[in-house]
Parts: sequence; structure tokens; C-alpha cells
Amino acid sequence: MTLISKRVVLHFPGFEPLDGRAHRARYERSAKQSAATWNFSVLTGEPDDGPASTAFRVKAGIDGWETNSHIHIFDHNALVEQLRSRSIPAQILAGFRSALQVILHGGMAGYFRHAWRFGLFFVFPFLMMILGFSLSAIIAVIPLEMELPAFHLLWSTALALCFFVFVFLPFAERFYTLHLFADWRMAVALARTSDAAFNQWLDRCATAAQTALSEPAQEYVISSHSMGSSVAAHVVGLLLERDPDVFAGKKVIFATLGSAILQCALLRPARVLRSRVGLIARCDSVNWLDVHCLTDAIHFYKVPVVAVCGHGDARPAKMIFIRVKHMLTIEHYKKIKKDFLRVHRQYVLGPDLRAPFDFTLLTAGPRSDMVFAADVYNAMPGF
Repeated sequence: MTLISKRVVLHFPGFEPLDGRAHRARYERSAKQSAATWNFSVLTGEPDDGPASTAFRVKAGIDGWETNSHIHIFDHNALVEQLRSRSIPAQILAGFRSALQVILHGGMAGYFRHAWRFGLFFVFPFLMMILGFSLSAIIAVIPLEMELPAFHLLWSTALALCFFVFVFLPFAERFYTLHLFADWRMAVALARTSDAAFNQWLDRCATAAQTALSEPAQEYVISSHSMGSSVAAHVVGLLLERDPDVFAGKKVIFATLGSAILQCALLRPARVLRSRVGLIARCDSVNWLDVHCLTDAIHFYKVPVVAVCGHGDARPAKMIFIRVKHMLTIEHYKKIKKDFLRVHRQYVLGPDLRAPFDFTLLTAGPRSDMVFAADVYNAMPGF
């Protein structure tokens, strides 16, 4: 198999409170883990901040091969900060409003129909907040239960408020509850495509992506994780809308890791997103790899995303199945396996063991990423 000496990578991370530089720092740590596991050297360059992405270069190699990758991180931290900038009551109210929109637009029904675990992920933060409201209300009505005079409601209400603010909210944030509220607000925005700020940001990403793709390379990888897959589908679809031949003559891999495209695409107003999924599936220059993991509850396991988006006649994404426990030591896996958000992040984190899937090898390895589709990445060239 021909070795890759030059690769361009466009990566769309998931919904995390990390900017491009933080993603680059995490990538460097993960790349070092991968290099130690597979016995090669890796050097991660300094970040270069652009209008819509943060870019850096990665050089990986050992005797017999050297691969140079130019990686562009299209993070959406500015949007996350905007969604989290309001007061806590405003964030809670906006989160429940987004939940109602998801339900009314048919999203929740679709989640439980196609991937019931994702349906539970949807309701989790809202049930958590309802639990906090209920416990606070119980505290507030203690005087009434004890048949005390009504003025005792003054101290019980104050106590209930203190419990909610100083006890429950810190506990809930251990599960990223308010962050997940913002996540669903962004999901609705990406589905409806009616928010000017989001649309302008997607347009800037598409312009920056087109510039990045103009750089000569043997392979172009457009990778995405979690909600970032919805962003990537919008951006790549937008490029194809502007120029159907934008990828002509290029070897393009569209890799969706723990993909949550259907988080947005199952909402009825997401017609634009579903249309763009179809454009990607029908583009002959693009090979779509959809990476699934059985123990990851926050994605649509074994669900054919292209067909569910209404394009049953188009070429489906090639599903790849991985296991987190095959990437980590027994002790490490036992430590994280009950943390569903941590398991969900493993797609883009460094491994403890050599495994058929490795994010560093996907973005900076010496072989074409199509080897992941064939499950043959079991050794480094030169071993």
C-alpha cells in the first residue's frame, strides 16, 4: 500500500468548552501516547489562529517513512461561550425551551425509535434539573408539612434557594448539566438554520475549509466527532452546493467519529442538513467512514445515517466498529467505563494499546485512512 507523505486534515470537534489551541494541546498529548504505543516519533508544531480555525503541522515517522500533516481545527468554542454567557436562570429557561422544540419537531421520538440510549442521553440533563427543582420545593414546603405558621416559609424558601444554588448546581455540573443544555440549544440552531450568527459562522468555516483544501496533498481527511459531525456535514455540504466539483481529483476521507448527525437531522426543520448529507453521500470523490462503538451511548450505533436522512438510493457510509476496551489497559478502562461522556471522548484521545482504530493514525499516520475500513491497521510500516 502506498505510504502517505502529505495529508491535509480538517477536524470538527464535538461540543466541548475548548478553543482551537486547547484542542491542539490535547492532540499533542494524544499523539505522544500513540507514538509511544506504536513506536514512532511525532512532532506537533505551534498553532496558527485563523478567522475560523486553528492550524498546526504534525510530522510523524520512523525509519522507512515520514508523514507530514497540516491539521485545521474548526472549533465552535465562541458559540459555546455565547450560549453559556447568560445568567443561570436564563440558561435553564433556554435549555428547557430547546428541549420542547426537540420534542415538538419529532426529535425525541426519532431518538428512541433509532437509538434508545441516545434518547436517554437527551432526557438526562432535563430530568436532572427537574430533580433539583423537586428537592428544592420539598425543602421550601417543610413548614407547611409541619403545620407551622406561614411566615416560616421565609426561612424555608431561603434554605431551598441555597440548597439549589450551592449544593445541587455544583453536583449537577459534575455531569455537565448546563453544558448539555447549551448543547441542545446548538442542536436546534443547526437543525433550523435560521440563526444568523450560526449561519455566518458556518459560512466562515466553509470559506476557510475551501482554502485549506487548496493545499496540495496525497490525502484529504475531514474528520469530526460527536456534534461536530453535524457541523462538518453542513460545511462540506455547503462547499458542494457552491461547487459540485470542489473535490474533483482529490482523495477525500469523510470520517465521522461517534457521529451525532441525527441529533440534528431527525428534527423536522433540518431539511438543509439532510440535503447536505445527501450531497456528501452522492459525491464520488468522498469516502465516508462512520465509526461506531458499542459502549458509547451518545451516538446512533449501527444506524445508517444516509438512509435515515432520506437518501436510501445513495451510497451508504461505511460503518466501522471499534471497542474502547481494546484501546486501553484493563485498569484504565475500568476507571472510565461508567463515565459515559469520557467514553464518548475516547475516539479522539490517545490509546494505551495498539488497536484497529487510532485518531493520531487517522490524521497523521503513514497509511491511507481507507485501511481503517478494511480493519488492517495492525502494524507500522517498517516493523
